[in-house]
Amino acid sequence: MVDTPGNGDGGVQDVTAQLVEHSLGHLFSAALRTVARCRAADHLAAGPRTAEELAELTDTHAGHLRRVLRYLATRGVFREDAAGAFHLTEVGDALRTDVPDSLHSAVVMLTDPVFQRTSAGLEETVRKEGPSFERIFGKPFFAYLADDPALRELFDSGMSAMSGPIDAVVAGTYPFPEKGTVVDVGGGRGGLLRAVLRGRPGLTGVLYDQVPAVSTHLLGDDDELRGRWRAESGDFLEAVPEGGDIYVVKHVLHNWPDDDCVRILRNCRAAMAPDARLLIVDCLLPTGNEPHLGKTLDVAMAAIVNGQERTEDEFAALLVGAGLRLTRVLATDAFPSIVEAEAAL
Repeated sequence: MVDTPGNGDGGVQDVTAQLVEHSLGHLFSAALRTVARCRAADHLAAGPRTAEELAELTDTHAGHLRRVLRYLATRGVFREDAAGAFHLTEVGDALRTDVPDSLHSAVVMLTDPVFQRTSAGLEETVRKEGPSFERIFGKPFFAYLADDPALRELFDSGMSAMSGPIDAVVAGTYPFPEKGTVVDVGGGRGGLLRAVLRGRPGLTGVLYDQVPAVSTHLLGDDDELRGRWRAESGDFLEAVPEGGDIYVVKHVLHNWPDDDCVRILRNCRAAMAPDARLLIVDCLLPTGNEPHLGKTLDVAMAAIVNGQERTEDEFAALLVGAGLRLTRVLATDAFPSIVEAEAAL
């Protein structure tokens, strides 16, 4: 028996429509990038507008813009009313540049031609077992970033935006102690560390990442955090700051193959104070066939950096290899989970 899901009882017609729609998925990414780049959502913040009105404001072609907006409305990004005006939805509102936790920079980063070309080369990844990014651009992703300041800025700002809505959720889910030091390993611009320190006035923190990320950190403009943090630059594949009570590794391990992950975790283990805890914040791959962002990111990691998302058992194995043991897993209201670990006896 063949399992042929469809949208109704149309049989071949439904299957054809579904596969054609999936095959043109790159158009959705391109349409999303188009409205992000012309900041259509910003112009809808005051209320609905027609495509003609938006075209005047965005210096675009009204007929073509309407077709793109109408397409995105089928995916819930906008809503078109009977009069032909377009409204913001909850999803579209997150594309505004002037709202807290805006995802505008994340969308612009994720839809950049560099990543579009990498995805187009996915077959190379599958056939030859290695990231298509490296074959296309001639060097590993992070080495390429180091040589391209503009792309590095795009990546850091995009990752910071993507993390923004998650940081408060993670900070509120894990029972951080009232006192001690939190070391955010590979913490980017420090959004998560900022959220944690705001919630626990007795904590101090260390933001640890490469120079381009920490040099544009988000901690210095917050009077509430004055004197409670420091930023250090370095390579977590070599060492991490010592003496922390909580080590956080958020959206880091999925960028690396197993041997490098064990190396990072061993460095954390060597630096941890007695009775310290380590928190891995990443997608936890579920079983079954239901959609999950982790399954999408898992394919992206294979194509870009030779990394992967992992199951609970796979995280447990990494921890054992680093002299740590998994103690519990906490689900969050966002897409990542929190994997807690401590030093193995």
